[in-house]
Amino acid sequence: MPFLRISVPVGKGPDHKGAVGDAVHDAMVDSLGVSADDRFQVISEHGRDELLFDRGYLGVDRSDHCIFIAVTMKRGRTPAQKTAFYAAIAANLEARLGLRRQDVMVVLTENDPIDWSFGNGEAQLAGS
Repeated sequence: MPFLRISVPVGKGPDHKGAVGDAVHDAMVDSLGVSADDRFQVISEHGRDELLFDRGYLGVDRSDHCIFIAVTMKRGRTPAQKTAFYAAIAANLEARLGLRRQDVMVVLTENDPIDWSFGNGEAQLAGS
């Protein structure tokens, strides 16, 4: 039940955004065991004045093509699963879109089952 917000530079178009979403979702399915039908993403374009980042923080050489991926999911994944997920996202985006690995930033936030409502004003996961 991950929920993602993906921010990309403006001007790439809907096909590019769809391909980014597919690459990230496939990484989730492959590395975290997320169900293929469990896809909730918000992908938005931002101008240069809206995507602000340090180009060399922690020794990573970022370009104007940098994207941000914010993932919220139910807690429970191991550190190994998380690092495999980050690597799979970067590999998929590089292979499918030519996006440099240095231009992929991922932030993962975990929460509890009670923190989710998938509709109807209900907490569907509250008992899990």
